[in-house]
Amino acid sequence: MNTVRAVLFDRDGTLVEDVPYNGDPERVRPVAGAREALRLLRAEGIATGVVTNQSGVGRGLLSTGDVLRVNARVDALLGPFDAWAVCPHGPADGCPCRKPRPGMVLWAAGRLGAAPGTVVVIGDIGADMEAARRAGAHGILVPTPATRPEEVDAAGHVAPDLPAAVRAVLAGPPRGSAPAGGGPVGAARATTGGRAHDDAGRRTR
Repeated sequence: MNTVRAVLFDRDGTLVEDVPYNGDPERVRPVAGAREALRLLRAEGIATGVVTNQSGVGRGLLSTGDVLRVNARVDALLGPFDAWAVCPHGPADGCPCRKPRPGMVLWAAGRLGAAPGTVVVIGDIGADMEAARRAGAHGILVPTPATRPEEVDAAGHVAPDLPAAVRAVLAGPPRGSAPAGGGPVGAARATTGGRAHDDAGRRTR
């Protein structure tokens, strides 16, 4: 029996194409395979949620209303999601919810009535995986060209795309790493520089 009760997704770079500090709903584009992956989960009665860092609010680059409008667009295209958790704070604010801290994962799990051990977090960077680990949840990394090679190497489970990640979920809580051949996983392993990874870049959101 599948013991996974809920799957929590990172938003930017995982469910939708990454647009740094996006406040425009018209720029929301689902990534390839997102609709299929979510359909598979919902067909099995597994709850879905989103946990997203949005430090553009704390930086003064976005308003809370901007984030809500973008989230509503994501929900319209890919939802409805059963839970949304947003952290508007920056890295220096010490917020316990901001990934890689576990606050949003724990809150969303509670909201969905799921013990952390029955929750899977799917994301594209190490902070997503670390938040899952600290919360006692499972993590699946779906790399993009912006994912650091060391984040791929450190991930407990790596999938080449969202449908593959969801198939791993449906087989039970993921343990170990999926084979990483070509596609985005191979590209992530081969990347030595990639995009900027400093605090001003997309990785902090």
